[in-house]
Amino acid sequence: MSALRTLAFLALVAVSSSQTSDCSYVGLLTHLNLATTNDLLATMRPVKVWTTPSLVQLDMFLYGILEVDEKSQTVTSHIWIRMWWTNEFLTWNSTDFCGINMLTVPRSRLWIPDIQIKEDTSDAGSIHKSAVVKLYPNGLMLATTRERLTSTCRMDLLLFPFDTQECTITFSSMTSEEHAVQLKLEQLNSGTVLTKVPDHLMVTKGEWELQNMTIIVLNVTKESKSKLIYKVSISRKPMLYVINLIVPLLFFLVLDLVSFSISEARGEKLSFKVTILLSISVMLLILQDILPSTEANVPMISKYCLFIFTFVGLSVLETMLVGYLYDLDGCCCKTAQSPADAQEDIQLEVDNQREPAGAEGIPDKSSLPLDGPVDGDLLKLILQEVKAARQEVEEHKDQRKTGRYRRAAVIIDRVFFFFYFLATGLFVSFMNTLWVSNIYNK
Repeated sequence: MSALRTLAFLALVAVSSSQTSDCSYVGLLTHLNLATTNDLLATMRPVKVWTTPSLVQLDMFLYGILEVDEKSQTVTSHIWIRMWWTNEFLTWNSTDFCGINMLTVPRSRLWIPDIQIKEDTSDAGSIHKSAVVKLYPNGLMLATTRERLTSTCRMDLLLFPFDTQECTITFSSMTSEEHAVQLKLEQLNSGTVLTKVPDHLMVTKGEWELQNMTIIVLNVTKESKSKLIYKVSISRKPMLYVINLIVPLLFFLVLDLVSFSISEARGEKLSFKVTILLSISVMLLILQDILPSTEANVPMISKYCLFIFTFVGLSVLETMLVGYLYDLDGCCCKTAQSPADAQEDIQLEVDNQREPAGAEGIPDKSSLPLDGPVDGDLLKLILQEVKAARQEVEEHKDQRKTGRYRRAAVIIDRVFFFFYFLATGLFVSFMNTLWVSNIYNK
């Protein structure tokens, strides 16, 4: 008899439980008043006491650094955002609904924290929000957002291309009242975890590498809202700029130094130096397209290019001066005879030619033992010797006069090369020390 009573009791419990429990999502949505649109759940902050703050936990994962624009001071990245909060009106006992422990609800039917990024300059088309929100039995809700974020970032390009930039991404509420405690932001994971995860899962990095991510939480006060600040530190990979800018400029400087070994300052040497100067100008144009024109501190690479351009420009001017001195010396070597000397030579030649005609008017001195034709030849030889001696004396005089320009050009060239080599050596050593020390200090 007792066994029959027990069986009857179990059957009654089974029937009653089958009538009260519902294993469908529709039944759960109906139980939570979410089967139809509920304006109160979509617009009101889900707390039973209005002074209770809504705790919003937030995570941001950096999955890619797409672009860094130095001119516009913006960083474009690919991020995922997870946001957790509690809705005190949407709770249920999972055992009453056949163990349902998670429900997806359309985003439009629920109140969503209006958390925005302060530095965001992206358009609306780059933000992709999940169409549904995950809801758990204790009222905990999860919303995810994927965004191609373009954020402003104040960059310090002094040590470009060996620079490290630190950009901030600030999450805060846009509409919550400043004097009312309504939202409280907290990070879900530490900065160390958020740094390690993107480092393994990052799809694209480009020329940048994620160094670390620091999280700062600013609590709500009467004067300010709650803020969650991510400080993202990224470092540039400098190898591309070293190969394309720094090393070629250094090679141009070395070529300009080697050009001093050319024996004389001719047109070939000057054209070679001008070609180097034009090549450096092309490098400066490339650098101008990269660096912003509003930078307060002039980047070191700009100073590097400017000094090399100045050195080569001074070298071109020195080559022009030396070439002018060489040409001046060459002009002095081609000195012509003076009009008085030319007249004297002509007069001697005329007298020599007229001598036989004048001898006819002289009385015949047959008593003299001189031979006329022999004496004429002798006089011609004496005249040639005198002319040769005079020409040699004039050449020595001209050499003493004109050789000083050549000597001055050689002295100027050697002195300039000494100071030029010293200045370039000191400058390259200084730049190398500055850049290398910055690399090791990272």
